Amino acid sequence: MFFSRLSVALIFLAVAICVGCGDGRPGRVPVSGRVLIDGEPLEHGNIRFHPPGQRAASAKLGPGGRFTLSTYEFGDGCVTGVHAVSILGTEVLNAQARKWHAPPKYSGPASSKLSYEVTGPTDSAEFNLSWEGKEPYIERMAGGE
Repeated sequence: MFFSRLSVALIFLAVAICVGCGDGRPGRVPVSGRVLIDGEPLEHGNIRFHPPGQRAASAKLGPGGRFTLSTYEFGDGCVTGVHAVSILGTEVLNAQARKWHAPPKYSGPASSKLSYEVTGPTDSAEFNLSWEGKEPYIERMAGGE
């Protein structure tokens, strides 16, 4: 009797382990890098990789313009393939104002004209943006108290 209960318990344990193998989500690889604006690190905003037919991966830009992509959990990377890329280089100043540290054209995957091919893990993805002679500015927004 003891051995049959032990056998059943071991079978359930083996099934539980196999079910836990993989998260049922598309395979992802670690991707990190940096964003520059006119040669200087862009330290405010977010970057997003938009793979066709898959969930987008995103990251907050940090010191040195560095980022580490996440799709489902922090730092889990993104799927391989060619991705449209958008970079929203803004900083919220208060309820009525935000500062644009990068031109708004980079904030949409179509308007940015940026793309990146992910073929495997990388820590050297780099994007070089430009104000093209213009400068960062503060946008005043309606509403807020």
